[in-house]
Amino acid sequence: MDKKIAIIGFFAYNTDYNGGQENKTRALAELLIEKYGKENIYTVDTLNWKKKPIKLLIKTIKTIRKSNNVIMLPARNGVKVFSKLLLLFKKKNTKLFYSVIGGWLPTITISNNSLKSNLIKFDGIWVETKSMKKELNIQGFTNVTIIPNFKKIKPIDEKEINDYYDVPLKTCTFSRVLKEKGIEDAINVVKKINNAQNKVVLELDIYGKIDKNYEETFLKLSKSFPDYIKYKGVVPYDDTVKVLKNYFLLLFPTHYSTEGIPGTIIDAYASGVPILSAKWNSYDDVIIDNVTGISFKQLNINDFENKLNDILKDTKKITKMKKDCLREFNKYTEDYAYNIIKNQLI
Repeated sequence: MDKKIAIIGFFAYNTDYNGGQENKTRALAELLIEKYGKENIYTVDTLNWKKKPIKLLIKTIKTIRKSNNVIMLPARNGVKVFSKLLLLFKKKNTKLFYSVIGGWLPTITISNNSLKSNLIKFDGIWVETKSMKKELNIQGFTNVTIIPNFKKIKPIDEKEINDYYDVPLKTCTFSRVLKEKGIEDAINVVKKINNAQNKVVLELDIYGKIDKNYEETFLKLSKSFPDYIKYKGVVPYDDTVKVLKNYFLLLFPTHYSTEGIPGTIIDAYASGVPILSAKWNSYDDVIIDNVTGISFKQLNINDFENKLNDILKDTKKITKMKKDCLREFNKYTEDYAYNIIKNQLI
C-alpha cells in the first residue's frame, strides 16, 4: 500500500513569511514529496484559518479521509483545535502525528488537561529536543519521539573556514526582528563595548523579518544606529549559508525560554559560525558549551556583555570552534530526520 500522507500546517506560500514555523512546515513537505512522490502528499495550509474556518474544515476533513498518515504542525493557538479535529474525523487505521515547532508544548500540557488527553491519543508526538521529551514523559506521555529540526541547505566546505579575523569583528543576528528575540540587547551591548573601547571593535548586522507589532519601534530605533550597526533585510532560505559564512560570530540573545532547535542555529552550523547565546531551557541539547558556542544567562545583559568582552580578548577560542560547528550540522540534515520519520509512518 502506498503511503498517503497529509500535512496540515502553516505553509504561507506566496507570502513574505520567512520564520521558523513556515520553514519547518515547508521543509517537511518537500522532504516527504521527494521520498514518496508529490501524488502521495496532501497539504492543508492553515494560513488565516480563522478567517475561513468552514472552507478549511471541509478541506481538512477531505484530506485526512484519503490519508493513512496525518501530520499536523499548527501554531500554538491552533493546536487544541486541530488535535480535536483530527481525532474526530480520522478514519480507521490512520496514524496521527504532531510535529512540534519550538519547545513550548510541555509548558501548556502540564495545566491543560483537555489538550493533554487529545495528544496522548496521537500515534506520535515529534519533539525537537531531549529536554522536551523528558518533560512530556514526566507528564505521562509515552508517544514522544525526538526528531531534530532540519534544513535542506548545503553546508560550506571545511576548506572555506576562515581561522583569522581582525577587528572590527563581524557579528550578526539572524532571526525574527522583535524585542523578545533580544535584538535591542544585541544593539545595546555592541554599542556599549565600542564606546568603552573608543573605537569600533564590533560590527552588528541584523537580518530577519521585522515583526509587525515591532515595526514602528524598530524603524525609530534604526534611525539612531551608528555606522557599525545595520539592518540588512530578509535572507532567502537558499542563501543563508552564503551570507552567514562571512561572519565571526552569531548572536542569539533570545528572551524565549521555550525555544526548541532554532533554525538560525542550524544555519550557523552549516556556515561554520559559532554562537553566543542566551541559555534557554533546551540550550544544552542544541549548543555544546565552549565547543560550538558560548552561553550567557538569559535576560542578563551584563553577562552578555562580559562574555562578548571575553571573546574579544581571545578570538582564537571562537575560530577553533568553527570546524566543530560544521560537524554538528550533520545532526540537522534531511537524511538524519528522515531515518527516524520513515519508521513512524505506515
